[in-house]
Amino acid sequence: MSDDQALAPRTPSRRRLLSAGLAGGAVIGLGALLTGCGSSGGNDGTGGGTGGSGGSTPAGGGSSPDQKSVKQGGEDYATVIERMKGFGTDAAPGVYPRTVRHAMGETVVPAKPTRVVVLDTGELDNVVALGIQPVGVVHADASKSLPSYLKDKAGSPAAVGTINSLNLEAIAALKPDLILGSQLRAQDQYAQLSKIAPTVFSLRPGYPWKQNFLLNASAFGLEAEARAQLDAYQAAAAAIGAKLGDKRPGITPLRFMPGRTRLYAELSFIGTILTDVPLPQPEIERVKELAVEVSPEQIDKADADWIFYGVYGSPSSTNQDAVLGGALWKTLGAVKSGQARPVSDETWFLGLGVMAANAVLADLKGFVAPGS
Repeated sequence: MSDDQALAPRTPSRRRLLSAGLAGGAVIGLGALLTGCGSSGGNDGTGGGTGGSGGSTPAGGGSSPDQKSVKQGGEDYATVIERMKGFGTDAAPGVYPRTVRHAMGETVVPAKPTRVVVLDTGELDNVVALGIQPVGVVHADASKSLPSYLKDKAGSPAAVGTINSLNLEAIAALKPDLILGSQLRAQDQYAQLSKIAPTVFSLRPGYPWKQNFLLNASAFGLEAEARAQLDAYQAAAAAIGAKLGDKRPGITPLRFMPGRTRLYAELSFIGTILTDVPLPQPEIERVKELAVEVSPEQIDKADADWIFYGVYGSPSSTNQDAVLGGALWKTLGAVKSGQARPVSDETWFLGLGVMAANAVLADLKGFVAPGS
């Protein structure tokens, strides 16, 4: 994907936001440091991926830190859900062919798909949640296997490259009848993918994960099933909030990655889950962005009642050991109270779908609201 997208003009309010964030760490907006297919640079996973509508990848994101950085403005980040309102189909359940509106235009799906290839962790989570076993998957660069939380339900799909480097020949060899991905990750490959099979792209992974689920479900005529699962997720989140009442502990989602340490903010996958409970975050994380990057010397900015930390890939490739073994870490209130806990990176930051979201809720329930 392109690595030279121009930085969008910023409004005065945007400048104030960035200035406030940079006082405590670098703000990662709308996919800055998000990645491009087959390149190297930043990622989310995030929780979520973010980026301009024609940009490159990773976010909520989640997403691989080995992708090329993309310079992008963030003004459209918070409007992504609004931009997706026209996505989906008008076809009744079970009616084919159906036309699906998505990030790259319209795609006709001639019959109910049975051989789907998914190009990111969110799409994988989504189809498995709908009871569909994909025939082909890509892997995050830090892991060449299926996420452990999906292994017993995803079947044995063939690997067709990584999030950042698609193997188009391998995809074609599987003879898929549907390909699901995102504009942020694979815009440059869309034309080639569309020649292989009907291809439906969301705008980006991560933050709009609920809308992405409904979009993916629309190709199968399973929107009602997707909505039911989202309703159940919302009810589970609300139950945790009800159990806590007015005693809402502050939460920091902390992620160690090669070359960077991130505090995930409101417009990330994990940020949306914390909002749904709701559970507050420290002031530095209360920004309409994907994440804020901090140095080891700024790790005190992560202090909250609870700190939940994940690591992308091998801990030895990050500064996790240096931070957790450092004197500053030991001064944090959450550390002193035994409320700084490791969590699964593949659900908290890379899952980007309803099954991962439910796993995160289960973790939160067990830690902060047992008995809810």
